[in-house]
Amino acid sequence: MEIEEYLSTFSKFTENPTLEAMDYIMGRFDNPQDKIKCVHVAGTNGKGSICEMMTNVLIQSGYKVGKFISPHLIRFNDGICINNKEIDDSDVAEILAELSKVIEEYNSKSVVKVKWFEAITALVYIYFERQKVDIAVIEVGLGGTTDCTNIINPLVSIIANIGYDHMDILGDTIEEIARHKAGIIKENSDTVAVEQKKEVIDIIKEICETNNNKLHMVKEADIINYKYDDEYQTFDYKDYKNIKINLKGKVQTLNASEVLAAIEVLKKKGFEIPDEAIKAGLSTVIHRARMEQISKRPLIIFDGGHNESAINNLRENLKRYYKDYEKKIYIVSILNTKDYRTIIKNLCEDKKGMFIFTNGINKKNYVDNKILCKEARKHTDESNLAVEELEDAINIAKEEYKDNLILIVGSFYVYKKTCEILNNN
Repeated sequence: MEIEEYLSTFSKFTENPTLEAMDYIMGRFDNPQDKIKCVHVAGTNGKGSICEMMTNVLIQSGYKVGKFISPHLIRFNDGICINNKEIDDSDVAEILAELSKVIEEYNSKSVVKVKWFEAITALVYIYFERQKVDIAVIEVGLGGTTDCTNIINPLVSIIANIGYDHMDILGDTIEEIARHKAGIIKENSDTVAVEQKKEVIDIIKEICETNNNKLHMVKEADIINYKYDDEYQTFDYKDYKNIKINLKGKVQTLNASEVLAAIEVLKKKGFEIPDEAIKAGLSTVIHRARMEQISKRPLIIFDGGHNESAINNLRENLKRYYKDYEKKIYIVSILNTKDYRTIIKNLCEDKKGMFIFTNGINKKNYVDNKILCKEARKHTDESNLAVEELEDAINIAKEEYKDNLILIVGSFYVYKKTCEILNNN
């Protein structure tokens, strides 16, 4: 089977999602998801970091750990790993050959056909069960309640910070969005959530109580003795002392603390996770496309943040780690499903910044670069603005602004193309 060719036949568009297709497909494979021990992670910002940290700690503890995160960055294999090793094409082809028959069977009976992410998620659960992973860390794709990953009964659910995103599907209010994301909370289990807006926490508490689910709250006040340098952030969280994380941004201390709280739950459920493994796991995490340095000369940072909270975190990190760079060059691409006006407004708080707006990897799915530039004129001087295609923007920045900090921001989906451009050059 030609993998890319087959996967390209699936629609990626999700409208009024349900779990009907997943229930059918998994039932035909004897429900492999029920045979896997899982950690399920939802939220608007931070869930990717939490997945990477949790996975690394469990690997350091000696476990065989499955990890499913999205979106993939280079090819979809890189989002499906066991002990951070990507799934082989041979395993993909073998499972897809079986899956395709069941998907065809379902599609012949259903008006709504199986979508791309449903096929991939089904593949993931089959793969992890057949590989007999000790535990799997599963990141929600979109929302929670009707996300196709949400057919598992996790040992612990982790809910990161919740904000406005995917409002076309999840709802217009923070309460509607929170209720969707809290849909991963299951009966007679445990949930870790970070302290945030009262209306969000009230919903999480309500759903936990309804499901006899024990809630473990992570509070910023419990993070003490904080300090940072260019390499690490160090802090104490409750009984955990001198924890070091190598991911940038103070918000990562909250993400790490959620991991620590979830580890306490796993320990009570029989997992042996030594303090040495925790410290080693948190201090050696690799999280691509989040404040990732992808070039030294010139200095290029890639950050895929694409909502208000993520952009605010980016701005804080720039003040914290790159304050010596007076002028910063922003290469900006924004999907047309995102709130580009708020993103542009917040980026343009940097009045000395130079902004080059692009059409991303295609004009169909991205806000037109001229529209982005027009919006930016409301917030910064015309002389700070330019429009280019992505490759031209990167090449211009490398040549004309090589002594400045160059930032590629606004979308994870331009990561692959960005890497190809830099490698080709």
